[in-house]
Amino acid sequence: MASEEKGKALQPVSPSRAAKELAHLSQMAKDGELDKDEYEHRFARMVGELRDRRISGSRQEILAAIQPLVGSGLILPAEFERFTRQLGLA
Repeated sequence: MASEEKGKALQPVSPSRAAKELAHLSQMAKDGELDKDEYEHRFARMVGELRDRRISGSRQEILAAIQPLVGSGLILPAEFERFTRQLGLA
């Protein structure tokens, strides 16, 4: 019963929202707001939450929302690779 209620409360995240969160985390690290350990903790937590909630849309839609962040310099290529690999998109 509790797992059913929990499942109903967790709505999928849109690809644009996932991209926005990744860009925000990356920017915080670049601005020096997060040390390496805090960045790692938040990155892992973000990926875990995205796994739990899932990202709505197809693999192509998700990648289409995230790939422009690399081209614009908002996230590093290594962050893109890590993010996609940990979510099983690579």
